[in-house]
Amino acid sequence: MKVKVFQKGFNFSQDGPGNRLVYHLQGCNMRCPWCSNPEGMSMEPLLNCGFKCEEYDVSEMLDETDRSSMMFFDGGGVTFTGGEATMQFDALYYLLSELKKKGINTALETNGSHARLPELFPLIDFLIMDIKHYDDNKHLEATGFSNKTILKNAVAACLAREQVLFRIPLIGGFNSSENDAERFSELFNGFGENKDVEVLRYHEFGKDKWKKCGIPYKMRDAFISDDEYIAFCKILKNSGIRLIGT
Repeated sequence: MKVKVFQKGFNFSQDGPGNRLVYHLQGCNMRCPWCSNPEGMSMEPLLNCGFKCEEYDVSEMLDETDRSSMMFFDGGGVTFTGGEATMQFDALYYLLSELKKKGINTALETNGSHARLPELFPLIDFLIMDIKHYDDNKHLEATGFSNKTILKNAVAACLAREQVLFRIPLIGGFNSSENDAERFSELFNGFGENKDVEVLRYHEFGKDKWKKCGIPYKMRDAFISDDEYIAFCKILKNSGIRLIGT
């Protein structure tokens, strides 16, 4: 079984607890215009743009995680992200299963859209899910994908797990108003108890990548001021949402 990976490396605390070996799997079913990794969107990597995609056998990846285990300090382990890692679902399921057998801490960063995502819950030690918008029409317009399965999976995650971290990519003009914060609060409070929320402000870290990939970067005036960020987070906190930062 093969896995397409466009980036890998160690990162501390931002992709799950501790020091982690992070695999960015190729392919995504969404087309978020603020994406930091546009080179990972297509299942077939873009040619002649300076980015590479390597294909690994799952046995190679498992061998690499074994050899890296001494680096998994402070509760670290292996994280799968993207792109959208669940686009390579069968390989991801196998890798998570094998890592779990080895006692290696596993984490998944996902947009939450795969219908079979709950099958992975028992195999994941740390789950991170994006919730980009509470409104289906606005979510569909911005990303090209409905949020209905995402919200269904979010509820299922909170019911089945003792830990879920939801992340809101806070984008000016898309989901950043005080009314949006109130609607997000209502949404999260309907999910159940076992959750934390992280609010991530818009940035342009991927802008040069879009240009390098030959894709127009369409984001304009999306930055969030300190006052907007503080006001947004305050509404969530006052509604009883646990906010964290990584």
